[in-house]
Amino acid sequence: MTQAIQTVAIIGTGVIGASWATAFLARGMDVIAADPATGAEKELRRTVAAQWVVMEQIGLSPDASLDRLRFVESLEDAVAAADFVQESGPERLDVKRDLFRRLDEAAPAESLIATSASTITIGEFQDACGRHPERVVLGHPFNPPHLIPLVEVGGGKLTSEGAIERALAFYRAMRKHPIRLRRESKGHVANRLQAALWQEAFHLVSSGVASVADVDAAIAHGPGLRWSLLGPFLNLHLSGGKDGIGALFEKPLWQATEGMWRDLGSLSVDGDLGNRVMAGVADEIGARDLVEMVRQRDDALVRLLRLKAASEGLP
Repeated sequence: MTQAIQTVAIIGTGVIGASWATAFLARGMDVIAADPATGAEKELRRTVAAQWVVMEQIGLSPDASLDRLRFVESLEDAVAAADFVQESGPERLDVKRDLFRRLDEAAPAESLIATSASTITIGEFQDACGRHPERVVLGHPFNPPHLIPLVEVGGGKLTSEGAIERALAFYRAMRKHPIRLRRESKGHVANRLQAALWQEAFHLVSSGVASVADVDAAIAHGPGLRWSLLGPFLNLHLSGGKDGIGALFEKPLWQATEGMWRDLGSLSVDGDLGNRVMAGVADEIGARDLVEMVRQRDDALVRLLRLKAASEGLP
């Protein structure tokens, strides 16, 4: 069934949608895109062309070509012949409901319709699909989708198991690393983990424990290096020595860990804290050019992805 997917419709060509377009084109797909914003086609083609350089470094599929990108005026035209739809529109429930009503009406009955929604669950808009709500799935990427392998896949109450399995298989074929969400959760998995870290990062700055730059350094030059290879549970398992993660639960160290949980900060970012963090970020960046920082990040990501691919046994 997955092999039959050859044409992907991209609905919404902002930062996420454009990156998805690059990812699918690089894997030899035909991509039809639509976005009502003024100048959307020109910006999409510029973005994809800029991202194509790094995709060439990673490795293109034999049939990959920028010529396989087509831009159309309406979402109805975009999905009319699509095998798979990747929606990346605004993160607004009213917009999602209208988009999915129209997508469901216009897309072929056998097509999957995936959303990149970060904080809105499928259950909040799936019922707007009057024809085939069972084919609506979550296909939430991690930014930038053309580089980061993670895709969070799940469904709402009306989603069929077959649709989820097809989506998982398709993303795997696109050289992604999909994970299965067993039930809906606001923010899914990775964003919830990020949000927990961000909360404590802001708390540490707010309470005067560390500067913005030092909080960033604590992750970038510390656990972040391990997290790029193994997740939280496997890292804990290795920390337990020959007895693994189970040994940690028997030691006073774990009691201390739970003590930190109870001491974690809970706060809202008011104007004062927001200004302090923005000033700290500006100081940390200094005279560095933001575009160059993105280029350097992407170059490092490419090297890291190659290293991970060459490392056997690392999930």
